[in-house]
Amino acid sequence: MHSEGNRHHHTGIKSENLLVAIFLNFTITIVEIYGGIVSNSYALLSDAMHNFGDTIAIFLAYLSNKISKRSPTLAKTFGFKRIEILAALINGIALIVICIFLLYGAFLRLKNPTPINGLMMVVVAIIGLVANFAAMALLKNDKEKNLNIKAAYLHLLADTLSSVAVIAGGILIFFFKIFWLDPIITLIISIYILKEAWYILKQSYLILLQATPDDLDLTKVKSAIETMQEIENVHHIHAWKLNDTQNHFECHVDLKHDYKISETEEILFKIKQLLKDDYNVIHTTIQFEYNSCDDKSIIKNY
Repeated sequence: MHSEGNRHHHTGIKSENLLVAIFLNFTITIVEIYGGIVSNSYALLSDAMHNFGDTIAIFLAYLSNKISKRSPTLAKTFGFKRIEILAALINGIALIVICIFLLYGAFLRLKNPTPINGLMMVVVAIIGLVANFAAMALLKNDKEKNLNIKAAYLHLLADTLSSVAVIAGGILIFFFKIFWLDPIITLIISIYILKEAWYILKQSYLILLQATPDDLDLTKVKSAIETMQEIENVHHIHAWKLNDTQNHFECHVDLKHDYKISETEEILFKIKQLLKDDYNVIHTTIQFEYNSCDDKSIIKNY
């Protein structure tokens, strides 16, 4: 059996940017909670909860990024990279819980609208908008390197949009006294957060389940490997993600001839190169066989 892997860290992720973004979002949260209470705006409070979710998301991204860089040990041979996925799962669940709370509160407000200080809404939401833009700028370059940072960036983008909605709503409430608009904005913000939270929850769940990566069609991979002249059959395939960026792959390869071990090294190299170049697989484990396995099914039923 042959195995190979490359050590992949999320290089280039700037921890100091994450820390500044955490500070900005926590500050926005405090300001918006105060502004929401003073102005009696549930939309502002919902935006504050969204910002609090952003703070948690960025903090988890910072913490998991630090922990995931620890070296593997005999007790944890894959290292600590799954910490990032656990953090993303917790983040997704937390956002859904927050949304349920916000939707319930908005429904009650919609039934019984109350007077709101529209001017206070606008001022506080503008402060939040500026701070969100600053935090987004800090994370922009790293958002494609890590699921948690991408999640945090999407939260910030959603919160920027919700701040714009709160500002628009505050202006209308200030001039036209349309108080029922406040819970409507809350409903819209909450539904958007739910959509983003579901994506994070789904991706982290699939990775923890060791589901086949979306970008890997196992039938096509099997066919591609079997086009090599030395290979009779590929079976008992497993493919999974260690974290959001690293595809792993293992299989049994039935050879056409009884090759020497030294001769299989060249075959192994070609398989690894194919998987790396065409399917973004960074870790492969290949078990070579010669007419020794009766079960040739692509997936083994244990």
